[in-house]
Amino acid sequence: MSIHILPPEIVARIAAGEVVERPASVVKELIENAIDAGASTITVDVSQGGRRRIQVADDGCGIPADEVRLAFARHATSKLQTAEELSHIRTLGFRGEALASIAAVARVTCVTRAKGEEVGTRLRLEGGQVVAHSRVGRPPGTVITVEDLFFNVPARRKFLRTPRSEQRRIDRLVTRYAMAYPHIRFVLSHDGREVFHTDGSGDLREVLVAVYGVEVARLMLAVGSPDAQRGDGRGVRGFVSPPALHRANRQEITLFVNGRWIADTRLTYAVIQAYHTFLPTGRYPLAVLQITLPPEEVDVNVHPAKTEVRFRDGDGVFRLVQRAVRQALLEQAPIPQVRGAPAAPMVEGEAPAEGSTLPPTVTGGWTEGRPRPVLTQVPRQEGRQLTLPVPHPAEVAGEAEARAEGAEGIPGGGLPILRVVGQLQATYIIAEGPDGMYLIDQHAAHERILYERFLAEQARAQVTSQPLLEPLPVDLDPGSASLVEEHQALLASLGFDIVLFGRETVLVRAVPAMMADADVAQMVHDLVAELEAGEEPLAREIGERIARRVCKRAAIKAGKVLSLAEMESLLRQLEQCTAPRTCPHGRPTVLVLSAEQLAREFGRTS
Repeated sequence: MSIHILPPEIVARIAAGEVVERPASVVKELIENAIDAGASTITVDVSQGGRRRIQVADDGCGIPADEVRLAFARHATSKLQTAEELSHIRTLGFRGEALASIAAVARVTCVTRAKGEEVGTRLRLEGGQVVAHSRVGRPPGTVITVEDLFFNVPARRKFLRTPRSEQRRIDRLVTRYAMAYPHIRFVLSHDGREVFHTDGSGDLREVLVAVYGVEVARLMLAVGSPDAQRGDGRGVRGFVSPPALHRANRQEITLFVNGRWIADTRLTYAVIQAYHTFLPTGRYPLAVLQITLPPEEVDVNVHPAKTEVRFRDGDGVFRLVQRAVRQALLEQAPIPQVRGAPAAPMVEGEAPAEGSTLPPTVTGGWTEGRPRPVLTQVPRQEGRQLTLPVPHPAEVAGEAEARAEGAEGIPGGGLPILRVVGQLQATYIIAEGPDGMYLIDQHAAHERILYERFLAEQARAQVTSQPLLEPLPVDLDPGSASLVEEHQALLASLGFDIVLFGRETVLVRAVPAMMADADVAQMVHDLVAELEAGEEPLAREIGERIARRVCKRAAIKAGKVLSLAEMESLLRQLEQCTAPRTCPHGRPTVLVLSAEQLAREFGRTS
């Protein structure tokens, strides 16, 4: 095949593929144009997740009548004049590719009127070609309607997700820009139903109320970098969550550089690093940060979608963000001081159960500077019950005899018969077995028990559900609320009764019985995180992921004092598990210190 120049229509479709990946890409480019036009109100209306129709309206400066056709030509822009201006871009758009790319793969109608003109202009394009051009009456501003996206690129259309999935991407995009520009009023509707709006008051905390709900917005800590006052154009401002408020993934860390939303792994890590020692393992903060830098120190021309940037001094920006967040945490959310005996080590970051008390320490013969061991005085036949009932002593004895008869046939992954001795640091159960001393992590062990029971109930379609005395409202962002509504049947099969209650709130009416005493609101946020992860490629089966999360929340925590009967019940049930040696997340449930090792440690030679 000989070398030849591609036809203009093919070139336009190839170029469009770099800018327009999905409906959210269209919304992004049109919102950025509206912001650059000085709009005070931006309205986004979407049908079928953007597949059928996307409309973005603004009250900005509008497009002059004699420039409307030119606006849809490739590399046509009013935001850049010379190559030197590329080194200090101050607008969101600058390449002149967005409108041409969108028009190349959709049917586009633009209705606009520039301020100072008496009438407006209506232009209609299909596949990049103008099919209608007329004068119309309308207020100043621009309305661009994009219909039948990818109608002429069927291969690209096949790769789109479901309308709900595409809708959630649009939700996240609009809420990000609403947080970046709190002085602009945003309104978002899906299929004629308004799902999100802000009032454009300029107060970022009010936007956080619209995105995360009143309770989360109230808890957020203001960030105001002292460097922002130096007069060199560098600074960080916004809000971060206190250590007690966290999520299961990094998706709620939202970063803007000079008003542009960016995806930057290194700066995200700077925020996480600022929470060092403040958060449990595997948990992440919420953050909305606006990073301000001199335009010449940021290169925004490195990615077709302009979501990635390069910094002249990347290390300096990293330190700027980290210091600002850390200072806000230290000043507004001081670390509580531990008094008295040190608490037991937390299991995967789990805090002691509310209302639990730590028992007295054993004194004497302990090296200074090292943590003192905490030994629980085990109460006899009293204390709070586990989620699973404590069996009758006769049943325990019967099980022990039955296992003793087949002890020689214990599988390699099973457990021998164990006798409870006590509890260490209200976290570990001490038991005696045929090989020596066993330490059982009570949280991990109970998590394994609940997990296998939960999966068994789910397989039989008999997950026990516990109605709440009063339905609990939980505030979510619009995308998360939509996600819960979409997976309502799946959640019902897992024992949850959760319904949509307004635009950004869900109502929890029932939960799995095993987690009736857990933090339900936090559990809902964890469910959302698992549902979002379930959409990613190669994600593990979503129902099983949720089961692991449910059982982790419901399992007894480190710091909870157990009675002798409860500990014995826990061990008997762990012995009956098919995989008793690890929790569902792979952590060990049991450690053994053999009799031979004990003898060596004590210097016993015979």
